[in-house]
Amino acid sequence: MFETDTVLYAFGLTLLAGLSTGIGSGIAFFTRQTNTRFLSLALGFSAGVMLYVSFVEIFPKARAALGAEIGPDLAYWYTVAGFFGGLLLIAGIDKFVPEYENPHMLHSVEEMDSGVEQLPKNEGHDFAKLKRTGMMAALAIAIHNFPEGLATLTAALTDPELGFAIAVAVAIHNIPEGIAVSVPLFYATGSRKKAFFLSLLSGLAEPVGAMVGYFLLMPFFSPAVFGVLFASVAGIMVFISLDQLLPAAEEYGEHHLCTYGLVAGMAVMAFSLLLLE
Repeated sequence: MFETDTVLYAFGLTLLAGLSTGIGSGIAFFTRQTNTRFLSLALGFSAGVMLYVSFVEIFPKARAALGAEIGPDLAYWYTVAGFFGGLLLIAGIDKFVPEYENPHMLHSVEEMDSGVEQLPKNEGHDFAKLKRTGMMAALAIAIHNFPEGLATLTAALTDPELGFAIAVAVAIHNIPEGIAVSVPLFYATGSRKKAFFLSLLSGLAEPVGAMVGYFLLMPFFSPAVFGVLFASVAGIMVFISLDQLLPAAEEYGEHHLCTYGLVAGMAVMAFSLLLLE
């Protein structure tokens, strides 16, 4: 149904978006201070991109695709159902990940140095608990990245330019996740290098999620399936923006920095779509 070049391009975008977790890991590995103002702006920007494309571009396209198959009235119901289905999917994932091990809990690079002297010196109970926390944080990122990978892939397959914009937004979103997973992994292993590589690997769940979704859904792909899937993508991205990106941007920096980033993300996305018309 899709040309080979389009599929490879879509998978390439999901791979780059997933590996951007490594950027956050690299920040934790190479620096000793978190640039909170930059993260606040970047997270706000990413939220602006996701919210704008979800409501202005993705939701209407999903409704149009369904309308061509089942009629406009019923299509609206299916689109709304798909939207809230995607929202509930990612909300459910967040609900069942333990709070302390959730990768969307904020951490800073400074935490690595402030507590390094407290690292366990043996393989006792405390060390085992730290190791479990670190591994669970990496697993949590992997679980969260599955639907994000599918969202990026779906957009890129149907609209390469839109897919690129979503991949950039997801990549920005993954940077603080890389920091978040590196901190507990550092305490679990006592090594910045191991924390870097393990958290980098956790980002590979994004292209894996895209691949699983592709091979499961492509045999049944149709305009109706695309419409419901695309509506779900909108729901996933809206939830990520409201539940993760904007609160994190607020905590990392000043309120106005978060808002400026949000508006900038919407404006850049709006002008990009206008230029592509």
